[in-house]
Amino acid sequence: MSAAVRMEPSAPLVRARNLTVRFVSRDATVHAVNGVDLDLAQGEVLCLLGESGSGKSVTLRALMKLLPRQARVGGEIMVAGRDVQAMDERALADFRGGDVAMIFQEPMTALDPVFTIGRQIAEAVQRHEGVSRAAADARALELLELVQIPSAKRRLAAYPHELSGGLRQRAMIAVALACKPRLLLADEPTTALDATVQIQVLLLLRELQERLGMGVIFVTHDLGVAGEIADRVAVMYAGRVVEEAPVVPFMAAPMHPYAQGLLGATVHAGMRGKRLTTIPGAPPSLETEPVTCAFAPRCALAQEDCLAGVPEARAMGEGRMVRCLRPVTK
Repeated sequence: MSAAVRMEPSAPLVRARNLTVRFVSRDATVHAVNGVDLDLAQGEVLCLLGESGSGKSVTLRALMKLLPRQARVGGEIMVAGRDVQAMDERALADFRGGDVAMIFQEPMTALDPVFTIGRQIAEAVQRHEGVSRAAADARALELLELVQIPSAKRRLAAYPHELSGGLRQRAMIAVALACKPRLLLADEPTTALDATVQIQVLLLLRELQERLGMGVIFVTHDLGVAGEIADRVAVMYAGRVVEEAPVVPFMAAPMHPYAQGLLGATVHAGMRGKRLTTIPGAPPSLETEPVTCAFAPRCALAQEDCLAGVPEARAMGEGRMVRCLRPVTK
């Protein structure tokens, strides 16, 4: 069982400062995350937004020290008052599943195909809480009922391949919640689901988060998903957070040109007959660390000074931050 850690009332559940991740190989070094600062309060939901390759999932995995050996992680990572960078393998085994848990994008590859759903949940409970097999099995049933899996008692004996995509995702949520984590990390957990099941899973996650008081960091490229579940959003581009804001003012008026482009390219009600806005060009290669505004080559507002260096983070009031020399404030 993970050791309890006392936190000051004002201390954030997650604090990351100048987080960097490099993937080093014989042929190249990829600068996947380039100086990310993040805070998450207990009971808050933060969405990381951005295109594929922007560093969202790598940032999420760095918070659990769940990256491959060729990854070089720098900066400060504090979760529930604990220094993640300083943890050894034994401490990490207690930390993962105890203080923090993750819901992965594809449950069929995350769940073990040779064990029943009930056994996988009960094993996690026994590992972290040291209870008997009977108590762990009872907890597994409670969790399947909590995530609203129909015929929960019968599903305990089911294998992952015997469940539909939506039920597998609910089962993985049950596994993640087995030991009552303080922090839940969700890596695009609804991407592979159809629209009806997706909204059911989102509503379920939000309900469980509020009931259990967890902090959640939710990775998505879908602004509609962020609008449903988030309290705050952080937009990532080329491994950096370029805008951060509470979700309501962000959806009404994003300030960074890239965030505006993402919102303009999102399909929503009332768009029949209208053209979607597109962002020209493509994200930069991260084989070299960006030393200017990485979005400048794709930005309609870019001028010569945008290429003079990486824009500093600018506080814009009301809990908002933007990295841009010409933020849109109208």
